[in-house]
Amino acid sequence: MEKQPRIRNVKLVPIGNSRGIRIPKVILEKYGFKNFLLLEETDRGLLLRRKEEQKLSWEDTFKSMAAEKEDWGDFETTLLDGLEGEDFDL
Repeated sequence: MEKQPRIRNVKLVPIGNSRGIRIPKVILEKYGFKNFLLLEETDRGLLLRRKEEQKLSWEDTFKSMAAEKEDWGDFETTLLDGLEGEDFDL
């Protein structure tokens, strides 16, 4: 027996010059919705999906850091910053 989709009436509410809907907390939790959703237009209507967090690869991270043009020259000095005389077991 196929599960029937649950249908809910939702009201469009003004948000600035746009309109939006409120999604009940139970649905947000059920589907793991956080801060962003993917909105997909399909032949049957709109589909909301969870947006998976994308982690940057090391290469992308280095490219991003290089684009910032930050000076990391004193990084090793800053690592200990006042703890140079401490005895650490490694």
